[in-house]
Amino acid sequence: MKHLITGGCGFLGMLVSQRLLAKNEQVVILDVWRAPDVSKDVEFIEGSITNPEIVDRAMKGVDIVHHIAALVPLTKAGKQFHEVNVNGTRVVAESAARAGVSLFINTSSSTVFGKPQCPITNQSPLMPLEDYGRSKLGGEQVLKEVADKTKMPFICVRPRTIIGQGRLGIFQILFEWIMEGRNIYVMGDGTNKIQFLHADDLINAYMLLLQLQRPGYYNVGTDRFGTLEEGLTNLIKHAGTKTKVKHLPKDLTRETLRVLDIAGLSPLAPWHYLTYSESFFFDVQPLIDLGWQPRYSNDDMFRETYDQFVANFASFKNAREGSAHRRRVKEKVLWVLKQLS
Repeated sequence: MKHLITGGCGFLGMLVSQRLLAKNEQVVILDVWRAPDVSKDVEFIEGSITNPEIVDRAMKGVDIVHHIAALVPLTKAGKQFHEVNVNGTRVVAESAARAGVSLFINTSSSTVFGKPQCPITNQSPLMPLEDYGRSKLGGEQVLKEVADKTKMPFICVRPRTIIGQGRLGIFQILFEWIMEGRNIYVMGDGTNKIQFLHADDLINAYMLLLQLQRPGYYNVGTDRFGTLEEGLTNLIKHAGTKTKVKHLPKDLTRETLRVLDIAGLSPLAPWHYLTYSESFFFDVQPLIDLGWQPRYSNDDMFRETYDQFVANFASFKNAREGSAHRRRVKEKVLWVLKQLS
């Protein structure tokens, strides 16, 4: 079968393409840039998902669409979130419907839930807190609108925050501070329960859903996690450094980070500082009932990814190209806090 992956040169897109190629599937990647490590076995088309002509060209002969392209929180893209994550999704969905694809798989986000009561299920209200979350919910909505009109089957995957396989982003800052023995900080008492997701577990769930081709919404995260402070403390113990977990007042810190964000002085996006002090975890039993079982706990994935980061620090330190989750993040004003830690 022929598969189109939008955003195929990003973190998740590369994992999906690798798995499909290993199954001898035909893969087309549509992305705004070509990753230097993209396989020579894929057909690469450069362009934006907001361009209908380019999308239609990429869609020719496609059986299954994997819609992964999106602007993520770290980009702080403002109005562009809607243009790419909503309007771009509509362009891809309408093109797929016209092409008569057999399945459309959309990668959404846990941000569509905002700050919900936990555990989160498909019955939880969708109340995003910020522009990125609203754009991802908007993308889900336009996909459903197109699918309902055209009877196009679709699957919507909502992953928790992903760790593993060289993913940088905000975790680069955390790991680097721990490696150097700097203190790290939580907002509030650190007793909020946070669920993460290893990249391998996500791709295994993704490929299971592809195999089953069972339309619906699927929330994905590990089934073994604890409080934020427990996770950070366990990682520090594993790292063997002098780092300590320090506590900051929740409300004051959130407001300070908001002001710094508006001023362009902080790498943290609204999603980060609005939810860092809150519990957030999915009920993943529906996926387990389908035959999926996560291999990694929060602690497992943090230990593995930290060790990879330390072992490859020289290359991570110079990672300035690629998607937002595959390159180094500038610390900005956090550098000052780091020197005081």
